[in-house]
Amino acid sequence: MAKDIDNPCVSLCQLNSELCVSCGRTRDEIRKWRGMKRPEKMATVQRAATRMKAIAKKAAKRQNAG
Repeated sequence: MAKDIDNPCVSLCQLNSELCVSCGRTRDEIRKWRGMKRPEKMATVQRAATRMKAIAKKAAKRQNAG
């Protein structure tokens, strides 16, 4: 059996509109996680990681500007 994909949740839920700024998933992705198949989970984790990098980049810009 294929290895299960780890949930990217870090148990610090901070939803900013439709996006959790702690794990990078959308509200819809969080809700659907348990029912997702492995390929869907892999894609969700990749999208979440990309979003988290963008969030970190924005935060760094704000910190450097201030």
